[in-house]
Formats: sequence, structure tokens, C-alpha cells
Amino acid sequence: MMGMTITVEILDSPSPETDLEKVFSYFDYVDKKFSPYKETSEISKINRGELQERDWSEDMKTVFTLSTETNQKTNGYFDITAPNGKIDPSGLVKGWAIYNAAQILQKIGRENFYIDAGGDIQSRGKNSRGEDWSVGIKNPFHPEEIVKVIYIKNNEGVATSGSYLRGQHIYNPKNKTKPITEVVSLTVIGPNIYEADRFATAAFAMEQNGINFIENLDGFEGYQIDKNGQATMTSGFKKYTSINV
Repeated sequence: MMGMTITVEILDSPSPETDLEKVFSYFDYVDKKFSPYKETSEISKINRGELQERDWSEDMKTVFTLSTETNQKTNGYFDITAPNGKIDPSGLVKGWAIYNAAQILQKIGRENFYIDAGGDIQSRGKNSRGEDWSVGIKNPFHPEEIVKVIYIKNNEGVATSGSYLRGQHIYNPKNKTKPITEVVSLTVIGPNIYEADRFATAAFAMEQNGINFIENLDGFEGYQIDKNGQATMTSGFKKYTSINV
């Protein structure tokens, strides 16, 4: 769904099939509404000028409001207007959708689960061993390899932005024609996946300055790998490399 593999694990559900159906139904709804690749989606209708703002759904209005807010908080490095002039909110919608799916599970009383959509993860509680959920950061030059394992604490989210799997799909809004080449991967840990994902996207667009942007965000940590394979991490990142039980 949404052009990516989605994995959900629920540990404390008496009826996991029902819970999974709720989560995947929600992702299907988001895909049909926000996908710029589906001709029938609401965002495609907006791009074709078939829908005026007064006719937008409440979720669409919310995403546009959040996108404007993110643009302001990142000094313009987050922009849902693609280089071709069309609106593509994917850089915010994925994390927002994962967060909302997690809220669905939390509201029905699920305490131990994780949702992984295209490598962006929201967890809650503990894994089957009673430990923090672990996340592997891939080697962008050899994606089958894991270069770092981190442990998510306090129900936080982890998002990775990069060019090594999907090519140049993130752009610098301040120079939309220049490819991003200095940085190939940036992983961000945030208070939830929505926050981690939107700032990971913007920070990646900043290239080498992105890790400094994350360093100065309260409640966030980051791990950046540049084109030469050099890793740079924020000052508090190391605490996530040890497991808590």
C-alpha cells in the first residue's frame, strides 16, 4: 500500500485479524486520498483543478495546514510543491498516516505493537522479549547490511530519508533543479513518527547542514551518512544504541 511494504505486529491483541484490518483499511483510505499517482485521488483532482479549496475533505485541509507549519519550522526546506509544479504531500503524509494508524490501535487498548511503513517506524511498549523495539539502520551503499542498531524508547518514532533506494525523490525547495548528492541517508528519532518523518525529509534537503538542524531540535536525534560513507550523529544519539529491558 502507498507504494511501499507495510508491516504491523501486535502482541497483546485477542483478535489480531480485526485490528490488522482496521490498520490496513486506514492505510488504504490514505492511499486513495493522497496518492499523486492515482487519477481518482483527491490530491490528483486538486492538481487538475477539479476541486476548489472549499470542497476539500477535512483530512486534506489538515495535511495542507501541517505542511505550511512544517515549511515555517524548517525555514522553507519542506515544501509540498514538487519541481513539476504539482502538489505532492507524500513527505508528510506517510509519517502522519503511520502515527494515525498507531493511534487507532492505542485507542482500542493495544499497548505493545509496531508499525513499519517503508522503513519508517512507530512503536509502542515492548517487543515479545519484553525489550525495547529494535530498528536497524541500513548501509545506503549495501542496503542488505545493517550499520547500526537502535532501540526505540518511550514510544518514539524513527524515520529515514535517503536517495539510495528510490533515487532522487527528495529535492531542495530552494534549488529544485539541483540533485541532493552530499548526503545519502539521514535517520531521525523523534517523539513520534509524524514528527520524525517531516523533519527527516526537510533535514535531508539541507544536505550537510541537516544533522545540525536535528541537533538543535529539542527531543530529536539523528544519524547521517554522507556520499563518502562518513557517519555523523547528534550528541544524544548514542543513548539509543543500548537496550533497556
